[in-house]
Amino acid sequence: MAKDEDDLKVTCQMNWDLPGVISERVGVKVWAANNVVEMLSAGDTIPFIARYRKERTGDMEVDKIREVERNMEELRAVETKATMVLKAVKKLGKLSGELKCALENSILLSEVEALYAPYKPGHKGTLAERARALGLEPLALQYINHPWRVNVDTYVRLGTKGLSSHAEVEAGVQHILADMMTKDKDVIDLVRQLANDRGVALESSEAKGLKKKLSEKSHDKELDKAYKYETYFNFRRQVSHIQPHQVLAINRGEEHKILSVTITYPQNIKHRFSQSLKRRWLREEHRMPAAAIAMVKKAIEDAFDRLTQPQMTRQIRSELLKEARKSSIEVFAKNLKQLLLMQPCRGKSIIGLDPGFTNGCKTAVISDTGKVLDTTVLYLRDHSMKRKILDLVSKHRCNIIAIGDGSGCRETEKVISDVIKENKANIHYCIVRESGASIYSVTDVAKQELPNLEPSLRSAVSIARRLLDPLAEFVKVDPKHIGVGQYQHDMPEKQMQTSLDSVVEECVSFVGVDVNTASEHLLRRTAGLTATRAKNIVEWREKNGAFINRDQIRHVKGVGPKSYEQCAGFIRVHNTSPASLTTEVKEEEPEASTSASGGRKRKATTKVTKAKKAKMSDQPNPLDMTSIHPESYPQAQQLLERIGVNPSQVGHTNFIRQVQDFTRKTSVTKLAEEFSVGEPTMNLIVGALQQPLNYDFREGFEKPLFRSGTRGFDELKVGETLTGKVENVTHFGAFVDVGVGETGLLHNSGMKGQSIQLGNRLEVKVLSLDKGRKRFGLEFVKFG
Repeated sequence: MAKDEDDLKVTCQMNWDLPGVISERVGVKVWAANNVVEMLSAGDTIPFIARYRKERTGDMEVDKIREVERNMEELRAVETKATMVLKAVKKLGKLSGELKCALENSILLSEVEALYAPYKPGHKGTLAERARALGLEPLALQYINHPWRVNVDTYVRLGTKGLSSHAEVEAGVQHILADMMTKDKDVIDLVRQLANDRGVALESSEAKGLKKKLSEKSHDKELDKAYKYETYFNFRRQVSHIQPHQVLAINRGEEHKILSVTITYPQNIKHRFSQSLKRRWLREEHRMPAAAIAMVKKAIEDAFDRLTQPQMTRQIRSELLKEARKSSIEVFAKNLKQLLLMQPCRGKSIIGLDPGFTNGCKTAVISDTGKVLDTTVLYLRDHSMKRKILDLVSKHRCNIIAIGDGSGCRETEKVISDVIKENKANIHYCIVRESGASIYSVTDVAKQELPNLEPSLRSAVSIARRLLDPLAEFVKVDPKHIGVGQYQHDMPEKQMQTSLDSVVEECVSFVGVDVNTASEHLLRRTAGLTATRAKNIVEWREKNGAFINRDQIRHVKGVGPKSYEQCAGFIRVHNTSPASLTTEVKEEEPEASTSASGGRKRKATTKVTKAKKAKMSDQPNPLDMTSIHPESYPQAQQLLERIGVNPSQVGHTNFIRQVQDFTRKTSVTKLAEEFSVGEPTMNLIVGALQQPLNYDFREGFEKPLFRSGTRGFDELKVGETLTGKVENVTHFGAFVDVGVGETGLLHNSGMKGQSIQLGNRLEVKVLSLDKGRKRFGLEFVKFG
């Protein structure tokens, strides 16, 4: 029993500092990395840290904080795995000092996995382990520590496998020495360095027997599949320069047995390895017997050929895949962010069209608040479709049409274009991303929102609302269904989901939510809130009426001090007619606190069992309409007094002018010193007080691209300049919709060093045309 308890206490004392490694990987100061790790471990959300803890992060951007979090989780996973391996191997009675040292110096999961592989159930064990089992370790140590005392003959046992001859004993000693060498800390560091050598390359070629296999099958599908990988039939790229999309494509080709992949090393890699180990293990070479020198040299060669090089190859492939996946998820997340932060189309009634042939175009008209005004089904081949479109436009005084980009989009766009042209109508249309709309239409959420509509008509409503307010509508769909990524199905689902959810939370939080009008879906995506807390907020306002101030959120069931701290700055309370409100509330149990390691502790117990009556403030606070966090209200109020403005006028033109006039005469640095706050916090306060009440964080992002006419693909000409919108961004370029039914590829080489993002409006020049395959290449001209 005591032994079992001792085993449970065994942990790996990692020989690296968490903030230090993160600092090096992410490129931030150690103190900033340490602070972010502390805050994340304490349960702080990324949006909260990014906006309200700039002093502690050195004004770190959201993406950097997210990168710190990812590395923190990776390194903690390494530590956890290393401890698990240590315990497992110790339980087997096979834990050596070299293995323990190697585990404690691991900084990659692939390194820990490689160390654990020989000890997994079903594995025959390493050659070194078998040699140790034969009792050869003392002899191996003699070769290093007392080489002149070595006597191999005393270990020979005729008839015993592995000891039956002089050669077998020496082979066992060689395996033990090679194992010891590869687990040495300095050697582990050297191998990492060698694996990153610029000369290391990845090569891919046709898989052996591929041509024969294709000729035997001669199926078009098989040929098409192989043709997709033709680029990689004779491919070589330095590991340090290979692109993420190339790694993913090559791995997929290898999986389909179309490609053969190898890692090649420059000739000097083995020489550098050998020389380094000789300096370490043959320091006393001039005093060692020739036999001992020969043994150590053979062990060094064996260590590289049998252990190190294969391990490096596995590690390089593993890290390439990990980085390619990470990079692809980052591209997906970046695209999603741009999509969610697209400017809303405010104050307009919109017609939403979900294109279709056989079953018609599902059509919905919504008001400027998203309310459904009308629904119908229009048929592309029906001559009366154009008249019906005009009738809807006239009836609802609507001149904006949102067309889903799915099947039938091009044909629907042509009909709308003809309506505009033939009637000289003041109508504009926009192509809207349709992905996920049909999935949304059959969810419980859709049934609850639109109970009297068929799923197909709900899709049309969703398409219209995606133009009206992209963020509010897209949050109803699982982000992985929105379709703005690359090699999406090759990504680890949990890793991708976590990243995308984090981006959604960031976007919703930074835009801010009106607690009195926001949907439950928006609220649950706000930093500090969960599905349960969001539901409770909605129920609270349905029962008690509109929230009058932020402080009332504290009294919602499940919103404790930590939740309130995290969400308060992102919630807005707009009130024009405050009403007195006194509610009997129950004192909630304290929230589960967060331990320093990030784990959840038990709820603190409380002796309070009876409901307590507490009066909530019934007065609105004008600062609740801003992005200023309640913790900074004292400083904000002092500043308002100093300026001499009425807080009730926050957001009004005259108020903003007075704040601007005052700040021109001083500096944020002086104000921060005067009011004893950090400069970033004072900067936030001053900035928030200069924003109008209708300020929208999305104003700096892209607007929808409206068109009033279309053209055919066959009309394209090389050299002409077109206006388009970026529909997707990948590692190798961007796909741009220029209104011809197909997206053109703006390759990285044609971007002229510009950073192109999803949703950007561009002027592009047609570089190449492939009319047979309906493909065309583009070159960046300018932002449009």
